[in-house]
Amino acid sequence: MAITVQPITPTFAAEVGDVALDRPLAAEDLAAIRAAFTRYAVLVFPDQSFDDDSQLAFARHFGSLETTVFKARKDHKLRLHENLADVGNLGADNRILETNDRQRLYNLGNRLWHTDSSFKHLPAYCSMLHARSIPPIGGQTEFADLRAAYDALPEATKRRIAGMVAEHSIMTSRAKLGFTDFSGDERAAFKPVPQVLVRRLQDSGRMSLYIASHAGAIRGMADAEARRLLDELVAHATQRQFVYGHRWRVGDLVIWDNRCTMHRGMDFDDQRYARDMRRATVSDVAPTCEQMGLAVAAE
Repeated sequence: MAITVQPITPTFAAEVGDVALDRPLAAEDLAAIRAAFTRYAVLVFPDQSFDDDSQLAFARHFGSLETTVFKARKDHKLRLHENLADVGNLGADNRILETNDRQRLYNLGNRLWHTDSSFKHLPAYCSMLHARSIPPIGGQTEFADLRAAYDALPEATKRRIAGMVAEHSIMTSRAKLGFTDFSGDERAAFKPVPQVLVRRLQDSGRMSLYIASHAGAIRGMADAEARRLLDELVAHATQRQFVYGHRWRVGDLVIWDNRCTMHRGMDFDDQRYARDMRRATVSDVAPTCEQMGLAVAAE
């Protein structure tokens, strides 16, 4: 039986059924998934039974896998495989993290609007988050369609931001929450990197904003003006008409296109309820400036 694709909205987010992702996929099913992903940018696969190995095996169909940022800190003990991002609230002992635990405070940054790994020279193509356990209330994830948000911009704004290059760092997003506990190794690894503000998607040809809470400056622009413009673009892109909110069920796998979406995790009582979410992230094919044909000097 061919896979079933059920749109959630006509052009953004869809549910996919009649497929088990923890086993080998037929070529036609993988092609159909890729086509749906290009169209909808967010895909929801209910009731998927993964262990870590099978989740990583499925993710490799889409490209090379990232290594978790927590590996940059030598004193951090990983709970999961180094190619899985641990975005729940459990420590290496599988207990709920204490209120002042560094990992918990760091992960609170996931509640800001962001796109995964825009702070890396080679950013992310897509992310695949699997729900192993979820809180009974709260903890949803919201996704914003940056393609539709770009299309809705005034023409004058499109002309203004064309060719602009922003500086992204995970230290920028965490500083917005007052988090500054970075080791020397992390500070070296997380220096700001250049990313285009507007990009063309290679598969669909559509134009998209490329913004995130990691962005803190725009090259050639005064800091105050840059922050104002970035804030205005984020506010525009996260209006309700561009946003899909996902209420998780155990077993859901959600895949999103980091090139043209932002997302944020919603609040829940993380000192009471366990949330075990495991994310495989696939790297993009090239830096964004290179993809857009911009020669950008390192700073």
